[in-house]
Amino acid sequence: MNITTVHPVTTDDGHTINVEHVERESGRTPDKGPVMLVHGAGVRANIFRPPVEKTIVDSLLDAGFDVWLENWRASIDLPPCEWTLDDGAVYDHPAAVREVLHRTGATSMQAIVHCQGSTSFAMSAAAGYLPGVRTIVTNAVSLHPVIPRVSKLKIGGAAPVLSIISPYMNPAWGDEPPHLLARAIRGVVRLTHHECDNDVCRMVSFTYGTGFPCLWSHDNLDADTHEWIRQEFAAVPFTFFAQMRKSVAAGRMVPARRNSALRLDLASGPPKTDARFVLLAGKRNLCFLPDSQRRTFEYLEQHQPGRHRLHVFHDYGHLDVFIGQRAAHDVFPTILEELEQGEQGEQ
Repeated sequence: MNITTVHPVTTDDGHTINVEHVERESGRTPDKGPVMLVHGAGVRANIFRPPVEKTIVDSLLDAGFDVWLENWRASIDLPPCEWTLDDGAVYDHPAAVREVLHRTGATSMQAIVHCQGSTSFAMSAAAGYLPGVRTIVTNAVSLHPVIPRVSKLKIGGAAPVLSIISPYMNPAWGDEPPHLLARAIRGVVRLTHHECDNDVCRMVSFTYGTGFPCLWSHDNLDADTHEWIRQEFAAVPFTFFAQMRKSVAAGRMVPARRNSALRLDLASGPPKTDARFVLLAGKRNLCFLPDSQRRTFEYLEQHQPGRHRLHVFHDYGHLDVFIGQRAAHDVFPTILEELEQGEQGEQ
């Protein structure tokens, strides 16, 4: 049995986020340093704890790591807001890292980051905001987003139109559409997505990319997890899609605003971090293509040859890297091995 303690964190711009500390009720006391997991857009920290036999959180605890989960302002556990990746990079992740280091007394830490938690965290590190992080395990996309052609059409055409009507898109509308727009979108999704009868699963695919489904392969999910996802997706703002549209066009992550605290050429010069990056990519990812991570790997290798690692998992897509029923066997050992290397580097 695990015990979770929630610690509120106030960012420098006055936003309240939190970090969750996960401990064993009894058994092994952590003998290794802190590892913080960071979720993506329109989900929450709980996305790393699906109803499978062994989650990534369980694996980290079993290996002796001190486990922390960040709920940044993209979390559905927090009040909805029209956030951008700049907010996560400049305010949320630095504040969360400071809180974990303060509470643990550690001088540095490691992180596992996913999707838009990954892009914003990588942006933060590259800009020099995360000096206390020595290893960053990123999944799906980091500094160079590459998406399918159909997805480009969606974020370039449909998203700007829908943003005039609603500030948010919400996969939970698949089960409970609150207004006419939500009912209309659900109707379109039902007509075009026939891969399963889970309306939230189908809405997730419509919202986040191209594919039937988009974020996972059904054969990688057990029945309980496929049902569990109904409660794990909610509002994501169109401000995020607007920033991603600009970044895809630029071929690298760019700030949402010209007056951002992040420089415009973020992924052009050397990254302002000594952290070692471990990039994970699912070959079957239909949200962000594997080339996303390959391009970031090439960028990092250009500036720090031989320091970083890229791992491609051929039978996985986007989120099933963490919530897949066989991920504990196929994926987690690679993550743990890289974190163990990072742990040795601290000693």
